[in-house]
Amino acid sequence: MKKKYAKLVVLAGSKRSAPPGKLTKKIRSAELMDVTVKLKAGKPLPDLLNPAVQKEFKPLSRETFAEQYGASSSDVAELVAYAQHAGLTVAKIEASKRTVTLRGTIAQMEKAFQVRLSQYKDSTGCEFRGRQGEIRIPAELEGIVEGVFGLDTRPIATPKFKVLKGKKGKVGKGAKDGGRDAKSGGRGVKDGKAGKDAKGGRRENSRMTGTVAATATATPPYFPTQIAELYNFPTGVTGKGQCIGIIELGGGYETADISNYFQQMGLPAPNVVAISIDGGHNSPTNANSADGEVLLDIEVAAGIAPDATIAVYFAGNTNQAFLDAINTAIHDTQNNPSVISISWGSAEGTAGGWTTSSLNAFNESFQAAATMGITVCAAAGDDGSNDNVNDQKVHVDFPASSPYVLACGGTKLTTSGDTIDSEIVWNEDPPGGGATGGGVSDVFPLPSYQAGAGVPLSLNTKKTGRGVPDIAADADPNTGYTILVDGEQMQIGGTSAVAPMMAGLLARINQQKGKPAGFIHPVLYANPSVCRDITQGNNITVTKGTGGYTAGPGYDACSGLGVPDGIKLMNVL
Repeated sequence: MKKKYAKLVVLAGSKRSAPPGKLTKKIRSAELMDVTVKLKAGKPLPDLLNPAVQKEFKPLSRETFAEQYGASSSDVAELVAYAQHAGLTVAKIEASKRTVTLRGTIAQMEKAFQVRLSQYKDSTGCEFRGRQGEIRIPAELEGIVEGVFGLDTRPIATPKFKVLKGKKGKVGKGAKDGGRDAKSGGRGVKDGKAGKDAKGGRRENSRMTGTVAATATATPPYFPTQIAELYNFPTGVTGKGQCIGIIELGGGYETADISNYFQQMGLPAPNVVAISIDGGHNSPTNANSADGEVLLDIEVAAGIAPDATIAVYFAGNTNQAFLDAINTAIHDTQNNPSVISISWGSAEGTAGGWTTSSLNAFNESFQAAATMGITVCAAAGDDGSNDNVNDQKVHVDFPASSPYVLACGGTKLTTSGDTIDSEIVWNEDPPGGGATGGGVSDVFPLPSYQAGAGVPLSLNTKKTGRGVPDIAADADPNTGYTILVDGEQMQIGGTSAVAPMMAGLLARINQQKGKPAGFIHPVLYANPSVCRDITQGNNITVTKGTGGYTAGPGYDACSGLGVPDGIKLMNVL
């Protein structure tokens, strides 16, 4: 009789390179750890990138999705049987998410998945568990298990916010009453001069390292209510009855900051709910930490949609925790977010620490979100076409490069009172102010909705691919947002501001329409005139010797289709 689990096979897409940093003390083999195992769907998810499927598809409820596309009971049973054989404990089964959490010692996990785990320390002092090579699973699980996450705990993402150095945020025009019409959500203003830099010319560029931007000639920062007016967001709606989910991989917030910030705008404090994932939790420290990201996300999203519930999913900065947080938000039947904002990411592919199986698992989660009518917005990155890889190649950021995610790029906004004077691609490189991410994916093919958009070829491969970003909005810290962080008023930019801004806009639109906008890409690209075209600037990172992409009429791989006009977008959705 054939012995069960005798044959081991490579788990497709699981290969990892050696972690950055140095090996440290010997790993404790008796230490307990958890892994998340991703299983195949009960049946293939709808291919929403197929125009024929898009045309006929109606979003599913979370409950219906779980019934139709969750993991099958037989597949779960097969994995549980192997876990018991390997001496592992089944800590959690979540068939709707297609995940099973297994617990065991490091030694047991090494044996069960045929890996060698070691302890590392990187140049920042961060200690983590790492591996290299491939994962192996029993032949009985081949085609059932799609990924194993948590063996390697190296940091996977960075936040996409930039603080203007030496500039504490100044209270902008109309701040005490929240700008014009703060309580009703503001009002659109005169049409800006698209793509022109008529007044003052192009400011001297600057390049940011980390989260601190070199100070250029900065303008007083905006409150979200003022941005809503400038970008003509729909009025009379405030996100009431909606929930915006925000993914955070570090940092935290103080309730007092949120209350004080909204008091400045003349608005009641929003309902913010903190949700812990895999031991992550709301953990504020100081204004020089990831708290800046957390408060930027909350204050911008809720500033645009003050009556929406803001559900913040706090997780650790690992592949496993990031995926678990996204899946929890997507399948959250208590808070029911219709929009999810993600301001963390890294260069797609091995350059950013992703395995093929992790990219596939995340992308399938975003496909699941689209199937349930959930819009996912993600920051396109703050380090230009280089995306902080420094290998003299161009890179796009993930998750923004997923074809199911609304990729949000950055601009530099110049205004006079209520009028937009100019708006160009955000690029303050050199000497230190950052630049919008963007480019062409070398992982994901050109989606059907971008087929006629004019996405350029990849500068790396000279081939077609998913173009990033889809849209853009103000992100330059020199023309950024006033944000209250740990008692300090700060001027902050980055594409991290654009993702929650778009999430807030979509929450307003969802309220107005009485249903979720969902997967908006096909409609957006079929109606490019809903965006004000950005025709000047580029995201070339000169200091890293990296080429990049240049703005021009129509779609470009640094500002996408341009800046959405809120009312025009609402009218076509």
